[in-house]
Parts: sequence; C-alpha cells; structure tokens
Amino acid sequence: MTVRILTDSTCDLPADIVAGLGITVLPLYIHVGNEHYADGVDLTREQFYQNLRHFEHHPTTAVPSPAKFHALYETLAEEGATEILSIHISETLSGTVNVARVTAAEPTSVPVTVLDSGNLSMGTGFLVQTAAELARMGKTVAEILPVLKRQIQRTHVWAALDTLEFLRRSGRMNRAISTVGEILQIKPIMKMHDGVSGAERVRTRKVAVARLMEMLQTLAPFEKLAFLHSNALDQARELQEKMKHLVPESGALFGVVNPVLGCHIGPGVVGFAAVTKE
Repeated sequence: MTVRILTDSTCDLPADIVAGLGITVLPLYIHVGNEHYADGVDLTREQFYQNLRHFEHHPTTAVPSPAKFHALYETLAEEGATEILSIHISETLSGTVNVARVTAAEPTSVPVTVLDSGNLSMGTGFLVQTAAELARMGKTVAEILPVLKRQIQRTHVWAALDTLEFLRRSGRMNRAISTVGEILQIKPIMKMHDGVSGAERVRTRKVAVARLMEMLQTLAPFEKLAFLHSNALDQARELQEKMKHLVPESGALFGVVNPVLGCHIGPGVVGFAAVTKE
C-alpha cells in the first residue's frame, strides 16, 4: 500500500520538506490584469510582495480546474500510488477543496480521499506534513485520517494585519469602513481554528503584536510551531525571538505567506501557525 499526498500552494510548507516527503503541490493562480501566474512557479513570493502596492490592477485569484486535479491524480497513480490523500485550504476561504471533491468523485485509477484542512497557510501545511510522514511509515488513508482530524482541532492560525487597504481592494471590506479604520489605526487580527475564521480589532501595531504574544502564551505548549509574515521579515524575527522559550524541541518553521492569501491581507502581516500538544 502506497499513499501519496497532494496539496495546494497555499499550504506554505518549505520546499525542502515538500521534496523530502514526496509531497505533490498543485499551484493556485494569481491574475493581474491580463497577466496570469501559477503561484510559486511563475511568481516568487518576494516578487509578489515587492510589486503588490504597485500593480495597476489589484490581483485576483483562481483555483485549478478539475482537469488539473485529474491529471495529477493520474500521474501519482502512474508513479505507484495505490491511494491518494488530497488536503486543501479550508472551504470557507477557497473553492479549491470543492474542485478536488468533484474530481475525486469521477473515475480515477486509484481511490482519492479529499480532506478539508479547516485551515490556511502553515495550519494546512502541518497537516500535510503529518500525513506524508505517516504515509512514509506505511499507514493507509483510513489510518491517517483520524490523526489528522485530531490535529485539526489542535491547530490555530493567527495573523496581525498592518493595513485594511487590501481587504478593501479585494472586496472583503467596503471603502468607508476601511478608511475609518485606517484613520483610527485599527489593526485587525485574523484567526482560524477548526474551520472557523474570526477577527479581532485592536488599536496600533504594538497592541496587535502583544495580542499575538498573549495567545502564544495561552496556547502553549506546542507540538508544531511556525512564524509567518508577508514582507515583514524583521517584525516576524522579533516575534520569534521574544517567543523562543515556547518553541518545541523539534524547532519552529519560518516562512512567507503565499500570494493567494496575500492578495487579501496585504504586506506587513505577522503571525503564527501552531499545533498544541495533545
């Protein structure tokens, strides 16, 4: 029995982990005017955030077609997979998992199971990593799923946004509310847990970062931990340094939030993804 893991580019797993565990990543798409980019293939994260404020047209995103999913499922079968586990960003945030479900319901060479991660960014990434590690140990999809479902309940993603501008640009917030928010220096904190997204509003960047630190202290101890940012490397490093006493023995990952999410949350974001200990 050979289980292969497929995910999408919003999982934010570092390339060395993806390669080392034989994970297949399907890119989502970013559209800027008439230009179209496959996330992580045609456009790096650094390039995206450097240009985000200067694009003539605000970027939009799109999910892969069923044909793209089907082609990858068949490729994995040809490579020897006897089962495929397809893990994707929460359906409350993207239609990706629904496209995967539609494709998996069609005839494929091997059985395909689709899992809604109920997460985003490294919250999804940690699930994908766990699934791939268990698959490498010879576990079946039926044996892997209960472990992942327990991990979903222990996974938390928090992110402090620097501006409301990109939520407005992407249509997630109207102009009047975002303008008032900017004047009042409101810094939204986006959070995700077990498929449910939420938000808090605080005043000033300093208070937002203090709230992240408070939540890290509350949620500890951790099984897995990652510090995340969108073109805010110094601030993320500072958060990591202040919270180093909470880093698990296995260490903490550090990464840039994918452009698909970046279209909505903008640059300057600092946050974390964490899996609490059982």
